[in-house]
Amino acid sequence: MKLVIGLGNPGAAYAQTKHNVGFWLIDAFAAQHKIALSERSGEAHVGRGHLHTIEGIQDIPFMLAKPQTFMNRSGRSARELVSGLDIGPADVIVAHDDLDLPCGALRFRTRGRSGGHRGVASIMEALASDRFIRVKMGIGGDPRVRERDQDVSDYVLSPFHAEALAAILKGIERAVSALPLILSGQITEAMNRYHGAST
Repeated sequence: MKLVIGLGNPGAAYAQTKHNVGFWLIDAFAAQHKIALSERSGEAHVGRGHLHTIEGIQDIPFMLAKPQTFMNRSGRSARELVSGLDIGPADVIVAHDDLDLPCGALRFRTRGRSGGHRGVASIMEALASDRFIRVKMGIGGDPRVRERDQDVSDYVLSPFHAEALAAILKGIERAVSALPLILSGQITEAMNRYHGAST
């Protein structure tokens, strides 16, 4: 069993903000695979699916999750889900925004620091491990919004301008295509195909 957690903040007030692109990826992947996120597991909205590899050899069950705990408490929900599924950190994939990447760019990592992301830091603390896969989606590089004197919280909790929105949506499309490779353990192949900008 694999667990894919998209990070974001619950509620309509945050739905269109940069900090919620993890939720956007979960929604897009669920829509493509016809998975309803109608189930509740602890403090998360979840849906279940199966990935069938092209060769038909592997049948990989997975759960998609959108924690409803707010970003800086994401670990609480992640720990509940991991415990309930009886899996380890290596079976967890966390999708989140990354302020240091250009808008729409993707990076995949199998471990590492939080990079200042409070949701990722919360999960690391709750799981007592950094050994989970990260799907990082760039939200930076929008000079019309991110001025040097702007507070980071204001930036990540603001919506995208039209040009940046088009870039992030392309990035999410590519992340949706990359997720089956990541779920099947082909992280290097996913990196080779999808690392970089969305153009």
